Amino acid sequence: MDREKLHRLLRLGIEKGASDIHFQVGYLPLYRFNGELVELRYKVLSAKDTEAIARLLLEGDIHESDMSFSELDLAYELPSEGRFRVNISRQRRFYNIVLRVIPLQIRTFDELNLPSVLRDLAQLGRGYVLITGATGMGKSTTLATMIQEVNKVRKAKIITIEDPIEFVFTHDKSIITQREIGTDTASFPDALHSALRQDPDVIMVGEMRDLETVDTSLKAAETGHMVFSSIHTGDVSSTINRLVSFFPSEEQNQVRARVADNLRAIVSLRLLTNKKQTGRVPAVEIMRSTRSIQECIKDPAKTHEIHDWIAKGRTEGMQTFDQHLLDLLRANKISVETALNAASNPADFRTKLALEGGDPDESSASESTMGPMEIESDERF
Repeated sequence: MDREKLHRLLRLGIEKGASDIHFQVGYLPLYRFNGELVELRYKVLSAKDTEAIARLLLEGDIHESDMSFSELDLAYELPSEGRFRVNISRQRRFYNIVLRVIPLQIRTFDELNLPSVLRDLAQLGRGYVLITGATGMGKSTTLATMIQEVNKVRKAKIITIEDPIEFVFTHDKSIITQREIGTDTASFPDALHSALRQDPDVIMVGEMRDLETVDTSLKAAETGHMVFSSIHTGDVSSTINRLVSFFPSEEQNQVRARVADNLRAIVSLRLLTNKKQTGRVPAVEIMRSTRSIQECIKDPAKTHEIHDWIAKGRTEGMQTFDQHLLDLLRANKISVETALNAASNPADFRTKLALEGGDPDESSASESTMGPMEIESDERF
């Protein structure tokens, strides 16, 4: 495997619209499209192939001279074509490589089919906004779009702290500093402490991973900054509980009060296959802070009530997952089967659908379906 062949494989992923590319010993190269893994008609990769790929991706990196690591995250770029978030790990002594495709162009809220209220959230002056969801649900893409919105409309100092840097921003109205863990700074907490001395208006933290990162992010919000970040949780209630769980039990009541005072919104994402099965659309749960919700955050016995307040808050830009699923069904963007599978409460959702005159047993036989796929390239590798 040489550099030219690797770049052809990566370029193919960009051109075909893959979200991820996998290189693993004993398998053909795999590309993920709309959540499904698809094989490339190339050749089964050997241990020498994956080691060569790892070395090419690491060229110039501080770890290049020492290949004994167990796992490593980094960024890789094809100039003027695309960027990749790379994870290299070891399995049975061999190298396993996964690349997340990062487009050069940051897409707009409309292009991503995201609710327009996210544009309003991007313009908040202070506080804490969290984007949540499972891996691959679009958290990083959504954060990038929100930061780009700030960049377009505000004269602000923006600092991003990422592991690794994914989307690269160019200055518009704002000044942007992008720092990468391991290259520019040792850790999220170190970078956050330093950021507070760099006169920022907006701080974007790639991920809430530990107590110190959460604590320092809250301090940044408390001191008048706008903080955007992501966390691997499924919905609003689990996000609140996850934030609090980072702290010792004796501090959790105080932490709940801090979160209630500073949290401005939680946006939870689930990507669903569209009705034509040619792509994916986001189902989005949105919580915005109100007095009632603040009280629910402060009192652990009331946290479960947040869902009901979200459902009642559509005039304030809030929505539950199931409310948005109904919207997507009405817009003919997803099938009934997809909606039922994604619903937080399938039984209640089925009842609401029936009351609206929909057929919960609607057949999707008439929709186009995707059978087993293979990718072929016109180029010889």
